[in-house]
Amino acid sequence: MVAHVRTVAFEGINVTPIDVQVQMASGLPTFAIVGLPDKAVGESKERVRAAVHALGLSLPAKRIIVNLAPADILKEGSHFDLPIAIGLLISMGVLPQDEIANFVALGELSLDGALLPINGVLPSAIHAMEEDKGLICPQSNGGEAAWSGLDSILAPSSLLALINHFKGTQVLSQPEAETRDDYTRYTDMREIRGQLTARRALEVAAGGGHNLLMIGPPGAGKSMLASCLPGILPQLDAGEILEASMVASIAGKLEGGRLSKNRPFRDPHHSASMAAMVGGGKRALPGEISLAHHGVLFLDELPEFPRGVLESLRQPLESGKVSVARAAAHVTYPARFQLIAAMNPCRCGYLSDVERACNKAPRCAVDYQSRISGPLFDRFDMAIDVPEVATLDMLGSEAGEPSANVAERVANARDRQKTRFRQRGLPYRINAELFGEELRNLVTPDAKGKKLLEDATEKLRLSMRGYTRVLRVARTIADLEGSDDVSQTHIGEALSYRQMQFGRVLEEA
Repeated sequence: MVAHVRTVAFEGINVTPIDVQVQMASGLPTFAIVGLPDKAVGESKERVRAAVHALGLSLPAKRIIVNLAPADILKEGSHFDLPIAIGLLISMGVLPQDEIANFVALGELSLDGALLPINGVLPSAIHAMEEDKGLICPQSNGGEAAWSGLDSILAPSSLLALINHFKGTQVLSQPEAETRDDYTRYTDMREIRGQLTARRALEVAAGGGHNLLMIGPPGAGKSMLASCLPGILPQLDAGEILEASMVASIAGKLEGGRLSKNRPFRDPHHSASMAAMVGGGKRALPGEISLAHHGVLFLDELPEFPRGVLESLRQPLESGKVSVARAAAHVTYPARFQLIAAMNPCRCGYLSDVERACNKAPRCAVDYQSRISGPLFDRFDMAIDVPEVATLDMLGSEAGEPSANVAERVANARDRQKTRFRQRGLPYRINAELFGEELRNLVTPDAKGKKLLEDATEKLRLSMRGYTRVLRVARTIADLEGSDDVSQTHIGEALSYRQMQFGRVLEEA
């Protein structure tokens, strides 16, 4: 008799069904796992043997073969422990094959038979629902699995609890979906003194999900402005929660199996490697850009990042996904993120201050800013100067508008966008995703606005990508004002976010 247990293997956030086949036959006592297992799966037999022994049982002195089919797919991760153990218990007559056939099982076993938390439970639960199966997972992952909407979830704390459930001596209740209470206190915009232009640009960027670059001297408030952004962004909707959480689940970033409604905010250090940023490593795990899916990726000190890492962002910024190619794996992760970046105008940071600027200015600014390629720079919808504000001026100025007021306008603008896209049957959520024919149909400036945009395109030598991004930003500015039409004023403000210090320094040099 061959026992069969369903489980899964992961290729990014995609799930591949795996059939765990267990056979006990006459012969020399051995325990072999075949089917292209990695090191963690190969060590599974020792954990399973110890867990079965903790139940007061002993494996028969037979030739035990575990096959993970299909055999040509690499099997990675410790979640194969539980299906292998269940297969052995079926072969020993402890668990019923017919009932187990209705479930997909995954979980890591400790030596005493307890089930430990694992990665990837949420996409596994969604796969089980699509296959009309139930799910068996560790108790600590039960709340995560419940978000899939699956009706049949068994989340035992141990192997013994699972056996007792099928024998009828213990009933495992359906776990409940829970959200994580995030008490993160974001910087309030009222704490920012001065910087009216930067505050407005941040609001526009939040309103349409636009990429924003801030250029200014040290201490001007660029990082503080970026830290305000999560506090004015609307919470994730149900679909976005699932998409973002599936990536976090694969990466093992879901705390306690609870999902969060807050948008991801990732701020990696400028020493981050290519694999850390775009994903990779031995198991091709998601990187920062995928962990920021439906959220914000903040890159402080932008020119200090390795050139190759910055260039790797260009394709995901356009496509909203990233493909990680390795010799042993080729996976695709979603990466629809909002890029917020900050940088000094030059290495010393005081390019516009004659007294503090280094003796290499303005040449040092050209060398420093040239670390950012033109194609990457063109992918910023908005770029602004953040000038230094004198300390005494900040102390004497009044507090600005609080984040709550700004967040309300941002939420209303995004609701207008969703309604507009839904009425036209478009698969977009925010203006930053618009392109092509749909953009031209939805953003039609009035006569004066069109003339202004044409003149500016010729004078500023805007690329087609730059032209498109001006239209997107203008549409968002109109949405923030509650206007259905895009006027000359909206076009003018959008164009002002394309005339920044970066361009001026290069031209002057």
